Amino acid sequence: MKSISVTEFKSHCLQLLEEARLTGEPIEILKHGKPLATVTPAVSAIRYEPGMFRDSAKIVGEILVDGVDLGITWEALE
Repeated sequence: MKSISVTEFKSHCLQLLEEARLTGEPIEILKHGKPLATVTPAVSAIRYEPGMFRDSAKIVGEILVDGVDLGITWEALE
């Protein structure tokens, strides 16, 4: 973890925040050599796209609801 003084953080705030975002490394801010705060980069949101899980699942056997066969023929399984 990178440690910097509060004065340096104030002087280079945007640059340091961008660096934290790119590297994923937190920044510890010190006041008179003692920890004052820790800045951690935000977790980026995962964007889901239609069809992105297309090949990640496979249906094996019959689809049951509460252990009961629905008697439905699924086109996708033909």
